[in-house]
Amino acid sequence: MVSVEDAVIARVTRNHDHFEILVDPDEALKFKKGEDISIDSILAVRDVFKDARKGERVPEDDLEKAFKTTDINKIAAQIVKDGDIQLTTEQRRRFVEEKKKRIADIISKQGVNPQTKLPHPVQRILNAMDEARVAIDPFRSAEEQVKNVVSSLQGILPISIERIEIVLRIPIQYAGKASSVVRNLAPVKKEEWKSDAWIAVIEIPAGMQASIYSKLNELTSGQVEIKVVKRE
Repeated sequence: MVSVEDAVIARVTRNHDHFEILVDPDEALKFKKGEDISIDSILAVRDVFKDARKGERVPEDDLEKAFKTTDINKIAAQIVKDGDIQLTTEQRRRFVEEKKKRIADIISKQGVNPQTKLPHPVQRILNAMDEARVAIDPFRSAEEQVKNVVSSLQGILPISIERIEIVLRIPIQYAGKASSVVRNLAPVKKEEWKSDAWIAVIEIPAGMQASIYSKLNELTSGQVEIKVVKRE
C-alpha cells in the first residue's frame, strides 16, 4: 500500500458530484489499462472523499446513490477505470516517455518506408515524433494511438503501415520447432504437412519481415523458403 504522501488523486464525477480516492499512480494506471492488480495495492487509504486534500469523506448514503454499493473496493475500481488520475508533472512525463517508446516500437515493427520497403529504426521514429510535437496520452493504449501518430508523422517521415501474407516452406526435420516458433510470432492462416516439408501461410506486419526471416534462417540453417503472396 502506497503512503498518503506519495499518493495522487483519482477522481470521477457522478451527477455533478465529485468522488475522490488516494491511489498509487503506477498501480492505478496498470489497473486502468486492464492489468490484474489488487485494489488493496492501489489505495493509500480505504476512504472515498468529496475533497481528498481537505479530508472530506463521502457519506455512505451518497456512495450507495452514486455507485449502487458501499463496497470500497468496487467503488475504487469504478473511479480508477472511469475517472481521471491526477499525475504529478514528473509522473506524467515518465508515463508519456514510456508510451512514446512503446508506440515507436510498434510503428517500427508494423510500418515500413514505402520508398525502400524497409522499417524505420525506433530512434528515427522517436526523433520524428519530437519534431512533429506529437501529443501522447499516457492513459490510452499505445495500440490505440498508433494511427494518429503515423498520420502526424507523414510530413516528416514516409511511413506506410502494411501487412503482408507470406508462404513458408520449411524442411520436415526443422518443422516441429519452426512451427512452434512461427505460431508465437503470427497467426497461421493455412498449413499443410507433407512428408518432406511443412508449408504454412502467415500474415505479419511488413516491418517484421527481416526479424522473422532471420529467425527462420537461423532455425533451419538457411533452408527455409519464403515468398510474399499478398500486401495490404
